[in-house]
Amino acid sequence: MLLGDVIESYGAKGVGLPLGNLTSQLFANVYMNIFDQFVKHKLKIKHYIRYADDFVFLSHNREYLVNLLPAVRYFLNTELKLALHPDKVFLKTFASGVDYLGWVNFPTHRVLRRSTEKRIFLRLKENPEQETVQSYLGLLRHGDTRKIQERLLMEYWIYQEDGCLFTG
Repeated sequence: MLLGDVIESYGAKGVGLPLGNLTSQLFANVYMNIFDQFVKHKLKIKHYIRYADDFVFLSHNREYLVNLLPAVRYFLNTELKLALHPDKVFLKTFASGVDYLGWVNFPTHRVLRRSTEKRIFLRLKENPEQETVQSYLGLLRHGDTRKIQERLLMEYWIYQEDGCLFTG
């Protein structure tokens, strides 16, 4: 079976897929589909965003969000055998930004989370290949990151006489 081959192609016997692996992200999205159905059809939450096991509910009513938590916890525990991380449940205002998938999202713009920026430069130190730099430049185009992009270019790109850029 194809899925069995994919799963068994990684690591040691009895160990799951590496965290962050695209296949594990796909499987998480498939597994969490039942949660999506619950949120949309049973709870009837209008503003809901989810990727893999990260999700956000948006509402103008704080009490409404607080009251959702027990139902969400119960469903995740009983139906999917999952638990909300006790340190990762936040109720925030739009003005303070919504921290989601490495970005802090505001109504009018998005900034890179500081720890994400540090991780980018740490990984570039370990692997300063052109493809890695290009990948991060692509990521950085999705937010207000001009200064980070400039720093990345200054530290990891060198201009050649023939006009080609390459990593140093």
